[in-house]
Amino acid sequence: MVCAASLCLLARPLSAQPLRAAHATNALRDLNNSVEDLVRRVSPAVVQILATGYGRREGADSDSSLDIVRQRSVGSGVVIDAAGYIVTNAHVVAGAVRLQVVVAVPDPDETPVRSLSSLRTKTFEARVVGAANDIDLAVLKIDATNLLPVPIADYDKLRKGDLVFAIGSPGGLRDSVSMGIVSAVARQLEPDSPLVYVQTDAPISPGSSGGALVNVDGELVGINALIMSRTGGNEGLGFAIPSSVVAAAYQKLRTSGRLERDDIGLYVQTVTPALARGLGLGRDWGVVVVDILDGGPADAAGVRVQDIVTSVDGKPTTSVPLLAMQLGTHYRPDRVTLGVLRGSDELAIDVAIVQSVLDVAGFSGARHLDIKPIEKLGLLTVKIDDTMWLPIPGLRIRSGLVVVARPDNWAGPDCPVAVGDVIHAVNGTAVHDVESVESIVSALERGHPIVLQIERDGQLMFVAFERD
Repeated sequence: MVCAASLCLLARPLSAQPLRAAHATNALRDLNNSVEDLVRRVSPAVVQILATGYGRREGADSDSSLDIVRQRSVGSGVVIDAAGYIVTNAHVVAGAVRLQVVVAVPDPDETPVRSLSSLRTKTFEARVVGAANDIDLAVLKIDATNLLPVPIADYDKLRKGDLVFAIGSPGGLRDSVSMGIVSAVARQLEPDSPLVYVQTDAPISPGSSGGALVNVDGELVGINALIMSRTGGNEGLGFAIPSSVVAAAYQKLRTSGRLERDDIGLYVQTVTPALARGLGLGRDWGVVVVDILDGGPADAAGVRVQDIVTSVDGKPTTSVPLLAMQLGTHYRPDRVTLGVLRGSDELAIDVAIVQSVLDVAGFSGARHLDIKPIEKLGLLTVKIDDTMWLPIPGLRIRSGLVVVARPDNWAGPDCPVAVGDVIHAVNGTAVHDVESVESIVSALERGHPIVLQIERDGQLMFVAFERD
């Protein structure tokens, strides 16, 4: 009896195995069917964009005007409105003289053989309704109706680890789908950029630009924009423009063709320990004011360069993207209250919201320049005086040193400035000639931070590095 009972007990797990296997198979089949249904619903909203333009033949001599050839590129787009409005990346349509949109015709009974049919698409001529290069978004219009748009997801509900699907035309392969997860919900690629991206490991490759990144509900969480890759192919580092940015930009681009900037005339950077030490800031983290539009709202309200912005309307501010989002919810004629830290003083400053009209102009050269080296920084510069500033339209401060060259064999500290930058101050002290820069740098100990206030493309900013 004991042996028989033991045999029965041993047999029970064995009899349960087929049940568990069947359950696992059913779960996989349910997952498969769910993904299949999602892709069938969303794919018709993702289109292929054929852009035709003209450019120089690859490898052509820069002095030749006979090697301009017709060029064609492929990208992706997402139907946002059934009336024929499509969102894509601005770089997909840049320079195009002709745009065509290939729209898939839904097939409820798609089989491998039927999917090979070329009759399941329609091609429309498209025109650009509006574009914003700074956020890499554009809106196109085609003469089509009854399209199947994709709904836009609530960005605030997106979480790291969420399943997502990327749909587009990688390598020109129309209507391709890949699956992955959200690697980061708000990835900042550059510390001083207000732009954030949804990072995903869902395979994205060239040609996917402008395509859709959707969640398990078939909602648009982002427009695929770029990848990080050493080889040019997918390496699991894909980035999409968040749905919140897409939703806000789409309405403005559709109605006015451009993004009117409602802001307070303020420019900021991320505070680093080197910046804080070099400028004597009251905090070594957060957001510091680096430039103020002359006569703008922030200037009129009394905000100063080197103020640290600590809050907006009482809500803490800790990063450049967060500040951009906080200010982005306000439109003229609103007002905001900025909390700022000035030295050890905490202030509350009331600032109006206006439309930005900053005119940015680049550097244009001048003849007979008296070029002098800043030997301790490895820079060749020209002093700005009462006559020199005239050939530089838009110069904010009419003094300082224009960087005109950098020696190739420089072995000193890596000074992060570029040709055309204007140096206005070193560690908070205004400089007007090479000798004043050399004097300040010479007085610093080895390893001490050097903070330059520079002007680049009409905007003031700080760059920091250490003395060797």
